[in-house]
Amino acid sequence: MKKNMGTLDRFIRMLLAIVVIVLYLAGSISGIAAVILGIVALAFIITGLIGFCPLYVPLKISTYKRF
Repeated sequence: MKKNMGTLDRFIRMLLAIVVIVLYLAGSISGIAAVILGIVALAFIITGLIGFCPLYVPLKISTYKRF
């Protein structure tokens, strides 16, 4: 697995995951919406930390800038 996510992409994913967590803890989301958004947030956290998005591979997308 080589990185295919740039810094901004990773930052946005982590920020969105944090927003979902805060909304859940504040009680703004619950039930099935909380479960689905929790799974998406978990995926965003994992992909944001490792810098690799499996969905980008078949779509031939890369936001990673090589210097």
